[in-house]
Amino acid sequence: MPAALRRAIASSTSAADDTSTPRWLSRSAASGTSSRTSFRGGLEGCCPVRPVRPLPASEQERLVAALKALADPTRLEILRLVAAQPGPVCVCDIVDRFDLAQPTISHHLKVLREAGWLATSKLGIWAFYELDPDGPAALADATALLRGR
Repeated sequence: MPAALRRAIASSTSAADDTSTPRWLSRSAASGTSSRTSFRGGLEGCCPVRPVRPLPASEQERLVAALKALADPTRLEILRLVAAQPGPVCVCDIVDRFDLAQPTISHHLKVLREAGWLATSKLGIWAFYELDPDGPAALADATALLRGR
């Protein structure tokens, strides 16, 4: 554990708590044994951290938008409903499956479409939604990007 973090923890505990060990501390830390390694001129740490290059701004924005779109429970359920269908789904059938007003469902569909999760086609006044083939690929890309690849 870095010295600065140890000092912060020590200063945040009161004198009455000196004998108790915080729950989040591991047994080895509480017992005084250490699994720390020394690197970069003697600085202590658990292990060396591999550097990761920053994401380009455009890639970062695309990833954040895609993940934000899935952060809403209703949008996640709409996406699951559409993805489970063998073909495009009429917007009226999507609205019927949720206990929300049509404008609210339309807003959620718009967010999913703009984030790249859904594709839409129109036939007369009706809109049909289906899973955008690039949507699940974005999730695979996100996993690779989070791992620094």
